[in-house]
Amino acid sequence: MTLRQFRPALELLAFSGKPAGHEDDTMRFHCAVRFLTLALLLLVIPAALSSPSSAQIGVGIGISVHIGPPALPVYEQPIAPGPGYLWTPGYWAWDDDGGYYWVPGTWVVAPVGMLWTPGYWGWNNGLYVWNAGYWGPHIGFYGGINYGFGYGGVGFVGGEWRGGTFFYNTAVMHVDTVHITNVYVNNTVIVNNDSHVAFNGGEGGIAARPTPQEETYSREPHTAPVAAQVQQEHAASQNKALFASNNHGAPAVAATARPGEFSGKGVVGAKAAGAPYKAPTMSPKEARATPAESNNAMKGNAMKGDAMQNNAMKGDSHPATPPARTENAAPQNQAHPANPPKAKPANQPKQPPKNNKKPPEEEKHDK
Repeated sequence: MTLRQFRPALELLAFSGKPAGHEDDTMRFHCAVRFLTLALLLLVIPAALSSPSSAQIGVGIGISVHIGPPALPVYEQPIAPGPGYLWTPGYWAWDDDGGYYWVPGTWVVAPVGMLWTPGYWGWNNGLYVWNAGYWGPHIGFYGGINYGFGYGGVGFVGGEWRGGTFFYNTAVMHVDTVHITNVYVNNTVIVNNDSHVAFNGGEGGIAARPTPQEETYSREPHTAPVAAQVQQEHAASQNKALFASNNHGAPAVAATARPGEFSGKGVVGAKAAGAPYKAPTMSPKEARATPAESNNAMKGNAMKGDAMQNNAMKGDSHPATPPARTENAAPQNQAHPANPPKAKPANQPKQPPKNNKKPPEEEKHDK
């Protein structure tokens, strides 16, 4: 659709059998403005909808597919480029033409006082639904996914805000302590977690449910991903080497020191795939859910959310303070062990544990 196609209509508006008067000119002017506005909208809307990044990272729940994401790759965290940067872990995003592609983890300048809750894939009504991440004053539920580097499945232990300054826990974060002095060491939050599973629920998925505290955090005011995060996802969607069909779960660019910089010193490649890669049995276009299927999945999520909110109000048997389940105490700040055990297709329990089951005790490590 181009402006040239609207020329006949504009010419018709300019023609009149009566002598031009002030009222006629005003009416013609307003009609012309309306047509031009419509033309511009028809030009802009398709361009906006064609961007995979705008569809996935900017919407809380919007992408639904029939196949689950690959396991999270094994990689190390690049060193923080400077103070004020917060780590945003890598994740598998979706493209309707190419399927799953890896968005490298990266450091971004954080809104002051805000923490990043990562997005996650959740199984619901036969579909894997993307739940986008957000900035907020507290860490909400992110599916129990072990993203590493402070994101071990519940909460975040990689640092904390003290006033307007972010302090880094160097037990799990890779920072240059010579140039960044706002640091501390807390080894007690480190426990073993070998999971590489990238989705919640369903067969082989993480069996985790939001705690009442996480439900409360989910209702706080949230901020959308910053421009640098949108840039990172868009750049990844243009890099064919980052698609799982090409890298088989071990992307050459697993993490970057800065958003959008996919080459150079700050780039870290995957050491290995988190589990043996299995090619999908259907094409990406076949795997994409229909609007009706997506609506059903979204309704299921809404009903689950209402049920959990009611349980939280009643004082359900979830622990008031979630256990600190974080990544391995890896000497090089790895997201996962350098030599992970052979992952099985369904290495997680098929049924979620009962609510009254006590959480595992933390396994402390001394440095």
